[in-house]
Amino acid sequence: MQRVAVLSGTGMLDLANADSLEGTGFSLTGTEELMLETPWGEVPTKVVTLADDSDGERRLFFIHRHHHPDGWTTPPHMIEHRANVAAARATQPDALVSICSVGAIDHGFPPGTVGLARQTLDLTGRVWTFHDEDAAHADMTDPFDRTLSGLLEAPLAGQGDDLCIDQVVAVMNGPQFESAAEVEALHRLGATCVSMTLNGEARLTAETEMRHLGLMLSSNWGAGRTPGDSHAPIDHHAVEALAAQMKAVVWDCILTLLNHVE
Repeated sequence: MQRVAVLSGTGMLDLANADSLEGTGFSLTGTEELMLETPWGEVPTKVVTLADDSDGERRLFFIHRHHHPDGWTTPPHMIEHRANVAAARATQPDALVSICSVGAIDHGFPPGTVGLARQTLDLTGRVWTFHDEDAAHADMTDPFDRTLSGLLEAPLAGQGDDLCIDQVVAVMNGPQFESAAEVEALHRLGATCVSMTLNGEARLTAETEMRHLGLMLSSNWGAGRTPGDSHAPIDHHAVEALAAQMKAVVWDCILTLLNHVE
């Protein structure tokens, strides 16, 4: 049985439904809400079971990274990434997918586009590890699985010919958005977009046996990068009209993984 774990925001928790499965060769056979125990707290997890035309099963595990026991939305700088990654690991997935909303820096990655994380540039100054007592040094040369990422090149390329799909993701603490000067500095360092959440997940996953990949959702222009108006304020709600389009691309990528991971 192929198993894929997904770390995402709230908007992706309802990806798998009867409408989204129509014409895919999969049918929805069950959903379940679990509470996974970890040393860093409980993690609510939605389990979706799918069946294909030959009665083979696939299983998806959706983890909302901003979960909070009181129903709030945990801000990015307060997320307990160790709990989320440990919970994902407990599902024994064939692949772990991080889905992140990001600010676009490269002009070939306009809002409404889904990109593929290839590298990270961590400027948070924060340490994320499962090895606080006994030293261990995980390799971060290629933080995202090249084979799995390669499977998604075709569905992502279908968004357009002149888009920048491969992303170097800078990571900042938040919760405030970056200043225009900070985004310009990130650009000069080689970043193509900026996130507040990816690298905690990437660093911790590197310490496990899980195969990791990242889907980056361009939700707004980074500060100072709006074409024609370098002083435009950041409005990450402006892309909501394109949310359904991006979710369709993400879902296509997840189905591709379910059909090919082993």
